[in-house]
Amino acid sequence: MNTSIVLYLHVHQPARIRQYSLFEIGTQHNYFDDTDPNHETNNQAVFQKVAEKSYRPMNRLLQELLDTHPEFKLNLSITGTFLEQCEMWDTELLQSFQRLVATGRVEIIAETYHHSLAFFYSRFEFEKQVLMHREKVQQLFGVTPRVFRNTELAYNNEVAEWAESAGYLGVLAEGWDKVLGWRSPNYVYGAPGTQNLKLLLKNYRLSDDIAFRFSDREWKEYPLDTNKYMSWLGAVPDDQPLINLFMDYETFGEHQWADSGIFDFFKEVTKSWINSDHGFLTATEALAANEITDRVDMHDTVTWADTERDLSAWLGNHMQTEALRYLYDLEDSVLRTGDLGLIADWRKLQTSDHVYYMCTKWFRDGDVHAYFSPYESPYDAFLYFMNALRDIRWRISEYHRGVL
Repeated sequence: MNTSIVLYLHVHQPARIRQYSLFEIGTQHNYFDDTDPNHETNNQAVFQKVAEKSYRPMNRLLQELLDTHPEFKLNLSITGTFLEQCEMWDTELLQSFQRLVATGRVEIIAETYHHSLAFFYSRFEFEKQVLMHREKVQQLFGVTPRVFRNTELAYNNEVAEWAESAGYLGVLAEGWDKVLGWRSPNYVYGAPGTQNLKLLLKNYRLSDDIAFRFSDREWKEYPLDTNKYMSWLGAVPDDQPLINLFMDYETFGEHQWADSGIFDFFKEVTKSWINSDHGFLTATEALAANEITDRVDMHDTVTWADTERDLSAWLGNHMQTEALRYLYDLEDSVLRTGDLGLIADWRKLQTSDHVYYMCTKWFRDGDVHAYFSPYESPYDAFLYFMNALRDIRWRISEYHRGVL
């Protein structure tokens, strides 16, 4: 049995909150549109920058590999917020993603539309967003996702039970040592409380060697070349059927810049893997081809973020917990208005990036958080977010007064 790679790339851009001040509450209701093209909260400018550095060149490379190598396959999850931005600002980029999926060898993975943590706060809202995402994928790509991933791979036994009840074949999750113990992530697993649902667990070492360490000059394995990485892939025993490489799409060109050689590296590794008589599988194919080896109990939530692999990147301080509590406390009041614009703004505020920017962890993961944040400090992120929520509450009260 030859080991196969399950390659999964996550595509996402949030609607970042601009520097929305206390004095705008009740007068200005656009929280996301920064008119300064040089500011890091100008969503169109950020989108276009990342498209130029990452999305367009990587899509060209993926299309080339798909056209050249019938054995090459991959999986994409694409958030609703990203697809909306494509529709507004770059329909050609959207079409390039559509061409990838049209090959029949690129599988779309299900998720929440707004990249939210709704599963942990409102099951009703969570299911609504999963449905919204499925409908968007059907509309734009003509396919229906069959495998699920929760935001940031946030997974526990309850996620598995929900996914099976919703009809999904499997779930993507983190293959964390503290959960797996002596077991390898390179098998298909099951979950307690489910009958047939299967889990694909990220091989975080081999994934993060590319996603985080590839251009790190202080890494003892730097520079990482094709031969070295192929030797690591080849060290996986033949009786282990899968190597699940999960990472952000923006790894290519944005997190690891083009001048690091990341695109050539990916191309050469892909070709070398195929030429060594190995293949790639979509998530659905991997689940169909492999039986459950064992059941993995994740009663505590595990994510793919930071060194702790938990929710502390989003729920690690009082600012974050209060912001999310306040946000979801407004759910019933927002939905009862029936105001589509208000509901859409409230849902955009659920994007987990907003509370990620409020993170105050300044040890090994601190540089990662600082890199992604468009704000000068976590406290600024909290301030603008809470100002927007106060305006949401004002709009609710005005609606019920019959003013809006």
